Amino acid sequence: MSNNPDELFRRRRQRQRYKLRQTGKGRPRLSVFRSSRHIYAQIIDDTVGNTLVAASTLDSGVKDGIKTGADKAAASAVGKLVAERAKAAGIDRVVFDRGAYRFHGRVKALADAAREGGLDF
Repeated sequence: MSNNPDELFRRRRQRQRYKLRQTGKGRPRLSVFRSSRHIYAQIIDDTVGNTLVAASTLDSGVKDGIKTGADKAAASAVGKLVAERAKAAGIDRVVFDRGAYRFHGRVKALADAAREGGLDF
């Protein structure tokens, strides 16, 4: 058993996604990735492996209105944008995939904003 931090992160992420597959019942997955400079969200249909909707702090609509891509305000803006795009695509119920990240800070801000935008999870 390896104690390499990258390996532990990968295993946490796999464990989380396994649980989502058990309880998701075929709903699309709202996946979050955060780096030190930006945050990304995408809604994925795992039955065919396609990305249905995506948003990030690099999108021009979000990038102009934020100071940095690495704070809660930026995460909230991305959450609202991904919810808006999901509604336009006819998606209203998803499963939230936090990956290996703890549900606090930027990840929680994105989730709360997506809920406020009308996504149900």
